[in-house]
Amino acid sequence: MALSPRESAVRRAQRTRTRLKALSNGRPRLSVFRSSKNIYAQVIDDERGVTLASASTLEGEGSAKGADKDAAALVGKLVAERAIEKGVKDVVFDRGGYIFHGRVKALADAAREAGLNF
Repeated sequence: MALSPRESAVRRAQRTRTRLKALSNGRPRLSVFRSSKNIYAQVIDDERGVTLASASTLEGEGSAKGADKDAAALVGKLVAERAIEKGVKDVVFDRGGYIFHGRVKALADAAREAGLNF
């Protein structure tokens, strides 16, 4: 029996997350969610179950709105700055089952440039 597209996406995300747990060594997880109109990022401490920092294109002013690579880069920079303010420099990158390309890659590169290590 074939899986629905949503079920396939959930399985890919879980597979990615399972591999990250083995590599994390207690580091928080930078999780990315990509919709057709926006992109969201969170830094999550899985041991405590707490979101440490978050950013999305919904909160941006004009230039950060939308679903293009420029908006994703602004979200990556913003989430990195907020995480560093909370004292988090080292994270593991959870691409959420998405291919590391386009908006996801732009967000990751901007977060690295802003000072996050992963």
